[in-house]
Amino acid sequence: MTIKHFFGRFLRLVLLLSITVIFCAILASVYFLDKLHSELPDIKQLRTVEYQVPLSVYSRDNILLAQFGDKKRVPITFDQAPEPLIHAFLAAEDGNFYSHPGVDFKGLTRAAIQLILTGKKKQGGSTITMQVTRNFLLSREKTYIRKIKEIILALKIEKEFSKEEILELYLNKIYLGHHSYGVAAAASIYYGKKLPELNLAQLAMLAGLPKAPSTFNPVTNPTRALQRRNYVLRRMLKLTYITQEEFDQTIEAPVSASLHFNKRATLAPYISEMVRQEMLNNFGSKAYTLGLKVHTTIDSKLQSIAGNGVKSALHQYDYRHGYRSLPHKNQPTFSPSDYISVGDVQSAHVTSVSEEDAGATLKDGTAITLLFEDMKWAKPYKSLNHKGPALKSPADLLKKDDLIQVRQRDDATWELSQTPSTQAAFVAINAQNGAILSLTGGFDFFNNKYNRATQSKRQPGSGFKPIIYTTALENGFTPASLINDTPVIADSSSEEQWRPENYSKKFFGPTPLRTGLRKSRNLISIRLLRDLGIEKVSNTALRFGFAPEQIPQSLTLALGSGHATPLQMAKMYATFENGGFLVEPYFIDRVENYQGEVLFQATPKTACRSCDEEQLKQPTIAPRIISPQICYLMNTLLRDVVQRGTATRAKVLKRTDLAGKTGTTNEQRDTWFNGFSSGIAATAWLGFDTSKPLGRREAGGVTALPIWIDFMRAALADRPEKPLIMPKGIVKKYITPSTGLLARKGSRGGIWEYFLAENAPKRYASSRTRLDDQEYEESLF
Repeated sequence: MTIKHFFGRFLRLVLLLSITVIFCAILASVYFLDKLHSELPDIKQLRTVEYQVPLSVYSRDNILLAQFGDKKRVPITFDQAPEPLIHAFLAAEDGNFYSHPGVDFKGLTRAAIQLILTGKKKQGGSTITMQVTRNFLLSREKTYIRKIKEIILALKIEKEFSKEEILELYLNKIYLGHHSYGVAAAASIYYGKKLPELNLAQLAMLAGLPKAPSTFNPVTNPTRALQRRNYVLRRMLKLTYITQEEFDQTIEAPVSASLHFNKRATLAPYISEMVRQEMLNNFGSKAYTLGLKVHTTIDSKLQSIAGNGVKSALHQYDYRHGYRSLPHKNQPTFSPSDYISVGDVQSAHVTSVSEEDAGATLKDGTAITLLFEDMKWAKPYKSLNHKGPALKSPADLLKKDDLIQVRQRDDATWELSQTPSTQAAFVAINAQNGAILSLTGGFDFFNNKYNRATQSKRQPGSGFKPIIYTTALENGFTPASLINDTPVIADSSSEEQWRPENYSKKFFGPTPLRTGLRKSRNLISIRLLRDLGIEKVSNTALRFGFAPEQIPQSLTLALGSGHATPLQMAKMYATFENGGFLVEPYFIDRVENYQGEVLFQATPKTACRSCDEEQLKQPTIAPRIISPQICYLMNTLLRDVVQRGTATRAKVLKRTDLAGKTGTTNEQRDTWFNGFSSGIAATAWLGFDTSKPLGRREAGGVTALPIWIDFMRAALADRPEKPLIMPKGIVKKYITPSTGLLARKGSRGGIWEYFLAENAPKRYASSRTRLDDQEYEESLF
């Protein structure tokens, strides 16, 4: 065989093998690509993307109260993205975005050459479309197979979606650090603003984050962030997105980012937590990612006033009982962990003490001055009912380098303070439909999350007495009925007999019901309960929404020895305000998804004073539990409590349509005020969590009523006085108060009183009857 013949056969063999290899490679490629295509996700799912958006809670006036969920995101449409923002991201991430088909082949080639020359695999070459593919459809693992899938999907996406749609997906999905996903959330987190409010430097800073959100973070690494921002600006200049003048002005701008979390989170934390629990019950853990927008019934202005009122009342109680002196540490410096912040109280380091004032610095270095007048209250606490001597100068109390507690007043001045030893709660509802207008469950939710407005089981004390009086009026008693205010000795299984007393420790003999409630006479209530029977009063309490376990079956019920929450008490008093209807408190008005579609709308049952018997049967009407006539009589009694009884402090509001009842339990362990006016029912409570006594003279009219007054001053500011309209079946008679019988007009000491028509007196008092004109005066009604 010749050499020529041998090489010929060899070349044919090589050619045959080459063709075979190429054919096999083609078959393998076809098989591989076919298999790869079958494993690719469907890009159509991008049409129905559901972003992981946090749960947001709003007031009824659309103030953001709280957000729940790790991922902070506020989805926007492409049209809502400012043009400079788009340009900044294109300059930073994909300058050829509008010219490539989804894949930048030149960029990929550069990345491949880099790999060959260095042997290192890097991420380079990804377009925005490829990042969308990776973020929405694929994992983030760095493999060649995933990269091939990414390229194929990017090409397919570019055929199905417009450039604007792709950018919208990208801008809403991209992670930008500090739990912020998407550009709108990042603008809020880093600058506390909406996107249109950001300047060019701030927009460029955001655009620099996707490459490495932790490395180029303007809060944790401002130097590297500034370098990255300036790179973005240079790219924007090169691509002619900005002018040289704009570049020169912006490149000198300092880093202005700082963390801006929801400042409203402290406005209504208790109600926000109630919303969170309700949404978790209904939607499970998805509640934190579905983008639910919960619109509550809370009025942000009234909520703020109620919260401040609770804090003020707790401080005032503390100031009345003295300064629980902090130890003198005498340290020139303190670590950040030594400083506390609870409610409106924060630590301060005393830097100087003189005869007239003391200087101090807050944790952030702010210098403040405490005048002697602002610490005179701080007589040393000795015991519950005793304080030490008055202070003569700041030096009697403070030393240089003490760590004290202070609070800022409404006028921006500072006063010495301390974390309150007691707790308080307040709730106000729309008496017409039960919507909760404000709710505060304690001094500081973030220090103690126990919600005393809805979870506490406290004795309502005299605040329960209107239940007894309602029962009495329904069973033949009148406001003029006389009950003997004399000692009561009740049988008891214990060795000692129960001997209840009035708060004043005095007895007043025959007393009309009106006076008994106005003066909150305990013995009158006990005798009424005994005459009516515990069963009748219990049934009335059940009608008002109390549970059987809240109603003790003994004469102590007359003194409010059961238990209730402030919310239940507000619900009870709403019935007297709305004409006799039992409304159910609620706090969620509606729930929307992040696209604004309503998923739930509250449909509360409402009171209807003007409805006839047939209309009252409609399912939208709340059940009537007391008649208009009984409701009217109770209103006259409860208004009298404010005008002449235990709640006269409320007269500072200069209105005649205020009504309510104080409540103070044995040894002042629980103190209340429950009241209503012009469509609003509200309850305030103050006491120790441990139920220990509050001290002498700490009654409901002293501790709780000021919270109610502060709230109602604001709540009623734009509401005219509500006249009390007498319904049919009620008559007004001129009587002698000492007998309850009719008095002749002009008789000395007579008063006007209201009666159910069938129970009105028909006989005249004897002319020899003594009229007590000291205890009774002509009715204000």
